[in-house]
Amino acid sequence: MKLNKKTIEDIEVKGKRVLVRCDFNVPLKDGVITDENRLNGALPTIKYLMEKGAKVILCSHLGKAKGPDSSKTLAPVAKRLSEMLGKEVVFAADDIVVGENAKKAVAAMNEGDVVLLENTRFRPEEGKNEDSFSKDLASLADVYVNDAFGTAHRAHCSTVGVTKFVDTAVCGYLIQKELKFLGSAVENPERPFVAILGGAKVSDKINVINNLLEKVDTLIIGGGMAYTFLKAQGFTIGTSLLEEDKVEYAKEMMDKAKAKGVRLLLPLDNVVGDKFSAEAAPVVTEDQNIPEGYMGLDIGPKTAKLYSDAVKDAKTVIWNGPMGVFEFENFAKGTIEVAKAMADSKATTIIGGGDSAAAVNTLGFGDKMTHISTGGGASLEFLEGKELPGIAALNDK
Repeated sequence: MKLNKKTIEDIEVKGKRVLVRCDFNVPLKDGVITDENRLNGALPTIKYLMEKGAKVILCSHLGKAKGPDSSKTLAPVAKRLSEMLGKEVVFAADDIVVGENAKKAVAAMNEGDVVLLENTRFRPEEGKNEDSFSKDLASLADVYVNDAFGTAHRAHCSTVGVTKFVDTAVCGYLIQKELKFLGSAVENPERPFVAILGGAKVSDKINVINNLLEKVDTLIIGGGMAYTFLKAQGFTIGTSLLEEDKVEYAKEMMDKAKAKGVRLLLPLDNVVGDKFSAEAAPVVTEDQNIPEGYMGLDIGPKTAKLYSDAVKDAKTVIWNGPMGVFEFENFAKGTIEVAKAMADSKATTIIGGGDSAAAVNTLGFGDKMTHISTGGGASLEFLEGKELPGIAALNDK
C-alpha cells in the first residue's frame, strides 16, 4: 500500500467546499459526550481548513445505526464542536443526510464556516458503498478530506465511494500522523524493532503475528492468547483461555520465529486466579505451568521483567493488546510494567489503538508515548500488511 498521500497542505482550499470525513463515533450518555478524545483529535484539521478560508463540511458515523435513529444523531457533536471552535457549527438535520437542510446550509456558507451533516449510517447505502449516496455526498463538495483512521479499513460511501466523484481526495492531519508512525514503523523501523501482542485471542491476531515475524527482531506475546502458546509448548494451563484449534498454528509460529532468527518471548510465570473475577486472589506460579482449577489472568513478575528488559533495549516498539485482565486491579501489574517500560524508553513507542490505548491512558502513560493510534481495527489490519481502502482511495503525492 502506498503511504505517501497528498495532505490538506498540498492543495488550495480557499473558497472551496471541503467535505471532511471525521471520526465522531463518541460515547454518549443521555445525549452528553462522555469522552472527547475523538473531537480533540479532529480539531487541528478543522481549524487549518477554517483558517485557510475553506467552507468546511463535516461528516461521520456514530454507533451501529442501520437507518435513521434519534438516539444516534450527531446533534450533540455539533453543539460541543461549536463550543470548542468558538464558532457555530451548523447542524444539517436530515435523515437522508444530504437533504434540504444540508443543501441549504452549504449554499449559505461563507469562507471559514462549518456545517456538520447527520450520521452517515442513517443511509443504508453507506455500509454497502453504493453510488447513490456517494454521489449525494460528492455533490456538496469540491474537495474530499479523510481524517478518520478508525474507519479507514472499511470501504463505505463516506470513506471510499465519494472519492470516485470528486477530483481531489487527500488526508487530514490525523491520518497523516498514523501513516507517518505506523507506516514507518512497519516499513522502515529503527532497530531493534520489538512488537508486543496481547489480548484474548490468537485468532484475532493470526495475520498480525505472521506478518510481524517477517519484520521484527523480537515478538512478545502476553494476554489470553499466551496460554495457547504455552499449551503448544507442552505446559499445563489449567482452566485458562485456550483455542484448541490454534495450538498447531502456535507451533508453526514458534518454528517460523526460530527460522527467521526472531526472539519470540512467552511467559515464564503467570498470575492466576481460581475464577474470572476482580475478587479472585492473585497467585503467582513458579514456572510456566498453571495448576488444575486455576486460570491465567496476567503475566508473572519474572515475565514482566523479561518483557520490560526487551523494551528497554529497543529503538521501535509497537504494542497492541494488554498483558492481562487489566480492568481487575489484582491482574493489572503486567500491563502496568510493560506500559512503564515503554514510557521510560527512548524508543519510538506506538500504541495500536483499542484496549491498549485505553490501558495506557487509564494508567496515565498516554502523554509519554510517541503515538497512540486512533483506530483499533484499522491499526491491526495495517500491522497485518493489508491495504486499507480508505487510505488507498486518496491521491498519491
